[in-house]
Amino acid sequence: MEEKYMVNDILESVKASLTTYQGAISEAENMNLRQTMQQIRNQDESFQYELFKVAELKGYYTPAGKAEQSEITKVKNEVSL
Repeated sequence: MEEKYMVNDILESVKASLTTYQGAISEAENMNLRQTMQQIRNQDESFQYELFKVAELKGYYTPAGKAEQSEITKVKNEVSL
C-alpha cells in the first residue's frame, strides 16, 4: 500500500476516534474517566495535526482554500443567533 493511502487512512481513523471520544466525554459522569478520555483526545488531536502537516507537506492532502473574511463573518453571524 502506498504511503499516501496509509497516511490518509490513519487521518480518517483518528478523526473518527475524536468524534467517539467527544460523545463518550460528554456522557461520562465519573470525573477521573472524563479527564482520562480528555487527555487521550487531546493527544490524538495533537497527533492528527502533526500527521496532517506531514501529509500536506508531502502533497498527500490539500486543505480547502482559505475563507474570505466576509464568509467568516456571515457564518459567525448565522451561528450567533
